[in-house]
Amino acid sequence: MCTGRIDLAFIHRAFSNGADGVFIGGCWPGECHYVTEGNYDALGNVHLYRMLLRRIGVRPERLRIEWLAASEGTRYAEVMNDFVKELKALQALGEGEGIDEAGLKSKLDAVGRLIPYLKLVERERLRAPSRSEKAYREFYASEETNRLFDALIADKLATGQILSLLRERPLSTGEISEILKLNPSEVSRHMSSSSRQGLVQYDVERQRYVLA
Repeated sequence: MCTGRIDLAFIHRAFSNGADGVFIGGCWPGECHYVTEGNYDALGNVHLYRMLLRRIGVRPERLRIEWLAASEGTRYAEVMNDFVKELKALQALGEGEGIDEAGLKSKLDAVGRLIPYLKLVERERLRAPSRSEKAYREFYASEETNRLFDALIADKLATGQILSLLRERPLSTGEISEILKLNPSEVSRHMSSSSRQGLVQYDVERQRYVLA
């Protein structure tokens, strides 16, 4: 399968199903078997998903892409052994980051709900200017791209994590902050915004926030 077929949703499904890491192997740039040069599409998706992982407190190193020709069996074995070694050092997904099961689930649920929106954002605002590894690397590492990503994604991602938790049970601001490892003032800001939008409401009797 061409790596151009690798959708953000495929990567996300693997992590949501408990994978500690995801590896993508594709043809070397310039050697794609198709005119679409799908390996660059895969590279862009990897950069985007790594940005999402970083924003939810998960090590972006858990997602890796490498270029491998069909004749490079020895190199493939070396790369896979190295990735397995790296994942062992990172420990299990969530555990290595100090995120408990409930927190990890809410974070990944929020990412999953954002993927359709992120595809539109990538198409319109977050696409590298040219098809080269250097261009992709510099584009996604730039301060401008990171500022744009935060402006378009960060608040939606944080709100999504909070709503995912509240679907399970009512929670206080402090409890949300502890589970998601977010600053209490940041949580309060998102709760105020979500209340104004009619997404959540404060249950005075239970002294907890609930879904509206």
